[in-house]
This record gives sequence, structure tokens and C-alpha cells, in this order.
Amino acid sequence: MVMEMFEKGYIDGNYVRVSRDELFSFVVKVLTKLGVSKEDAEIVADNLIMADLRGIESHGVQRLKRYVDGILSGGINLKPNIRIVREGPSYALVDGDEGLGQVVGYKAMKLAIEKAKRSGIGVVVVRNSNHYGIAGYYALMAAKEKMVGISMTNSRPLVAPTGGVERFLGTNPISIAAPTKGKPFLLDMATSVVPIGKLEVYRRKGKPIPEGWAIDKEGNVTIEVEDVFNGGALLPLGGFGELFGGHKGYGLSVMVDILAGILSGGTWSKHVKNTSDKGSNVCHFFMAINIEAFVPLEEFEEKMSRMIEELKSSRKHRDFERIWIHGEKGFLTEETRLKIGIPIYKKVLEELNEIADSLKIERLKV
Repeated sequence: MVMEMFEKGYIDGNYVRVSRDELFSFVVKVLTKLGVSKEDAEIVADNLIMADLRGIESHGVQRLKRYVDGILSGGINLKPNIRIVREGPSYALVDGDEGLGQVVGYKAMKLAIEKAKRSGIGVVVVRNSNHYGIAGYYALMAAKEKMVGISMTNSRPLVAPTGGVERFLGTNPISIAAPTKGKPFLLDMATSVVPIGKLEVYRRKGKPIPEGWAIDKEGNVTIEVEDVFNGGALLPLGGFGELFGGHKGYGLSVMVDILAGILSGGTWSKHVKNTSDKGSNVCHFFMAINIEAFVPLEEFEEKMSRMIEELKSSRKHRDFERIWIHGEKGFLTEETRLKIGIPIYKKVLEELNEIADSLKIERLKV
């Protein structure tokens, strides 16, 4: 009910609602028209639309143009030889051959899950891939198999390290998912204050960004979104300086580069390129943990559910109506949007229909 009330007030004159099935079909048509196989196109569509369903507008279909541009420029390989370079019972190194990041990531996490079923833990690191969408998509794959899932990726330089002004780090997200008696626990976060997609949303809407998200090229904290796109940088999680823990977000971002980029023999954020550039070399890290190798699944799920209930029933601050658990808002939003449709910003709709016109396919139905 909370989410339904929010959703009813979400739409203004700048949004339209589109059904999940219509949006999924549209994305698949665009990608297959460009030469992507139907199977791979459906993986990408599922990833993008999961983001929109869960309220992560920055990583939803507004990103489709980025992939279209990458395909047209030759930055994305439509027929990649996704291969295992090294392998053991519980680990693998995969080369993505510049394929669509969602496809590479999906296959790599499937491999990690298979290894965890046999060995207790599966770790797969990936090099030579592309932007893979929301990190939570892959962690949730493991949770659906009653495992703990971990997913990380590095990305192009957008974030200044603590004490610096130069774009050096990626937004380098981390996700962890775990099964419970009900909906899974799902943490999905950038190691920057916000992902760059959030700024793209504000840019489209012509709104100033909240103070503390970013700095301009001189290192001044700014609320002007164009300052960031004109040589500025995002701030690491925790914000400017060390007072509120900016150095911790900075450290987490470096950790992702170590586990995804350097461990895979790939590269790190400063050297990662845009999806539209050939050889972007985005790198990923996936882990699946078979719970039954450690404790009985029923015991794990019961304790997870009890911990969540204890958190939610703990004493609340007077300014808050409830305590949310990671992933909870997303699951509620998804349930609502499956019923009443996904909100699409009109400028994004125009962009999607321009893609349709250029490819001579049917426009998105709203």
C-alpha cells in the first residue's frame, strides 16, 4: 500500500506508463534488429527492465541508447567468443571478448553458481567485457538458487579519490544478496555517492543536483549538473573529505578494482573506456556461496528472517515511519509497477522512439 500510494503520486506531465511486457518486447526488437541474438537480447532486456521495475531509473531503459551507440560504433562485439581462460573446481577466469556486459555477466554468474553447487563456493572473475547494468541482477541470480551471491564491476573513471579532483575511479558498484523465508535481502550500491546515471536523470529534467554529490573541475562542491559533465567528478561514498567517511567509499572502490580488474588480468578504472569505445575492458567479479556447505539452509533462512524482523522492529527515529531493509523498497515497487506499468520519462520515450525510427521498427506503445 505504501508503494502504491507513492506510485500514484509519482507521475506528472513528464512521465508515461508502459507495461513491462511492452517495454521488454521493444528492447528485444531494437537489439535483434541490430544483430544481437534473441537469447542475448532477452538477457539485456530483462536486466534493464528489472532496474526500471525496482525504481532504479538511472540503469533502466534510459541506458539503451548507450548500448545502441556501442554496437553501431563497433565497441560491442555482437558475436563474442566468451571463453574460460583458466579454471579449477571452485574458480574460473573468463574473457568476455567485448560482448554485451549483461550477457557476459549472466553467463559468468551461472558458472559461479554451478561451481558452488559442486564445491561449496564459486568465484568467477571476468575481463574484457562491457557495462553490465545493475549489479543486483547477478547477486539475485544466486539468491534465487538459495545461495549467497556477490557481484562487483569496475567502470570508466567518473569519481575523484579523497583529496583529489581528477576523475580516476569508477562508480564501481557492489551487490550482495541472500535468501530469507520471504523476499531476499538485496544490497546494491555504488561506491560513489550516486551513480552517473542519477546525474543523467537530473540533466534530462533540468534540475540542480543535491549538494554533496559532486565537485566541479576546480574541486568545488557543486549543485550544477553541467559542472560535472564539463570536467568535474562524482564524490566517493561518504562525500567530500574524511569527516563523513569519503575515504571509506574511496577504499571500497579500489577494492572492486583489485578483485574485478587486477585479479582478472584486466584493468582498473582510470584505464576503462566508454562502452562506445573499442576495448572498453570493463571487468567483473562474481561469487556464489552454497549455504548448505556451511549451515543447513532452513537454519540460515530462519536466522536471516529473524535478523530482519529484529531490525525492522527496533526503535525508530521520530522523523521516520519505518525502518527499511535493503531490497525491500525495490521488491514493493516491482510488485506495483507490474500491475500499473513502468514510468518512463517523456524525453527518454522520445529517445527510444528516435532509435525505433532509425531502425525502421515499430515505436514503443504507451
